[in-house]
Amino acid sequence: MDLSILHYLQGIHHPILDFFMIIFTHLGDGGIIWILLSFFFLVKKETRVLGLTMVLGLIFCLLFGNLLIKNIVARPRPFHIHFDIPLIIKEPSGYSFPSGHTLASFTSVTILYFYNKKWGKWAFLLALIIGFSRMYHFVHYPTDVLAGMVLGYLLGRLSIKGIDYFLIKRGG
Repeated sequence: MDLSILHYLQGIHHPILDFFMIIFTHLGDGGIIWILLSFFFLVKKETRVLGLTMVLGLIFCLLFGNLLIKNIVARPRPFHIHFDIPLIIKEPSGYSFPSGHTLASFTSVTILYFYNKKWGKWAFLLALIIGFSRMYHFVHYPTDVLAGMVLGYLLGRLSIKGIDYFLIKRGG
């Protein structure tokens, strides 16, 4: 099923859609959009806890998603197995499962939605497009993206609980 979805997506490529999908996928490179938002929130006193929670969530993404799970599962990316699909973005390194772009996006969205539902709804739309772009570019399977969404939600909730415990319950 993973491959049939990816091959279907290859059939909808269009230069205009390619242009936008390249932009959206690059917004997720290294979690950059979420890192920048975290630092923006850290600067303002009224959003500092939100920023701190996002930073913690992104650290969890790096540790659990990129360093632990990716290396344990060691799933090759789709383009490593199916050479017939030309990439329109630079070939990413590392393993496929879970999607790091999607993981960082959904961790951040979960946190944003918890603190500000309005911002969270807009961020959710961005996270969906970033996740979709990874399949569109043939660098992740749909199950990689789905795993990034689920794990991102869980890591976001863990970050919220962690900050709540250390800053609020312990009086930090």
